[in-house]
Amino acid sequence: MLLEFEKVNYTYPTSPQPALQSLTLRIPRGKRCALLGHNGCGKTTLFLLANGLYKPQGGAVHWQGSPMRYDRHSLMDLRQKVGLVFQDPEQQLVASTVEEDISYGLCNLGLPEPEVNQRVEKAITTFNLSELAACPVHHLSLGQKKRVSLADVMVLQPELLLLDEPTAYLDQRHTRDLMTKLRQIHEMGTTIVMATHDLDLAYCWADWIFILDHGTLVLEGTPQDVFAQRSLLESLQLGVPLVFDVLDQVAEALSKNSEQAEYQVTHSIPEQLRNRILDVFRYS
Repeated sequence: MLLEFEKVNYTYPTSPQPALQSLTLRIPRGKRCALLGHNGCGKTTLFLLANGLYKPQGGAVHWQGSPMRYDRHSLMDLRQKVGLVFQDPEQQLVASTVEEDISYGLCNLGLPEPEVNQRVEKAITTFNLSELAACPVHHLSLGQKKRVSLADVMVLQPELLLLDEPTAYLDQRHTRDLMTKLRQIHEMGTTIVMATHDLDLAYCWADWIFILDHGTLVLEGTPQDVFAQRSLLESLQLGVPLVFDVLDQVAEALSKNSEQAEYQVTHSIPEQLRNRILDVFRYS
C-alpha cells in the first residue's frame, strides 16, 4: 500500500462533530481511486492529512509503510511525493506569472537553476501552457488556472496525486482535456485519488472506489462491486451512475415482449442512450 490511515481522528476547533472518526483506509499503489461522499463527509480533511498539512489527533497516517513525521524536513520531502491540487486554484497559485508559479515549488527545494528551468519548460509543454507562460496568473480563466495548479504539483514529480473536485465548474471540453491529461499522468506511473461528486465519471474512470460518510469509510471496492450496492447507496442518498439506471430499465423491458420493450426504452431512458439501446433490439 502507498498510503494508509489507521483509526485516524480529526475534529476542527469550531465543529462539534468530528470530520474523521476512527478512519481506516488504504490507498493501493498504481491505482486510479475515486473518493465519494456528500459535502462534509471528510474528503478534503483526508487529503489535508495525507499531504501533511494537518496532523491526526488520534491514530496514524503511514506513507509507504512508515509513520508520517511532522518536522519541516520530513514534510518537505513528503510534499514532493504526495501532491495535492485544491478545488479552488486560487488557494494554490502564489506567483505573478504562470512560469514563476510553476517554478515556485522547485525553487523552494533549492534545486540548481538549470534543473529548475528544464523541469519548468517540460511542465509548460506537457500542460499546453506555452502561450500563457508569461501571462499574469490573475488574467487566466478558471480552466487555465486549474491547469496551472496541476502543473505546479506535477513539476515536483509526485508518486501520489490528490485531486479535490478537479472537474468542478469546468465545461465539457475542459473536463475532457483534464481527463486526457490524468490518463497520461497515470500511465507515467503516478497513483491518483480524485474526490468527486460525479458518479458517472467515477464509474468510467476509477479502478477503485472509496465511499465516506460522516468521517468513516462505509464501502470500498471496484466500481462494479460498489455501485451494485444500490440499497446502501440510496440509504446514503448518493444514488448510482446513470448506466445502472439504464441497465435496470433494459432488464425490466426485456422481461416483456419486444413491442412493450421498445415502448419502455423509448419513453423511460434518456435520449442520449436511447438510440444505442434501441439498436440492440432492432439488430439482435
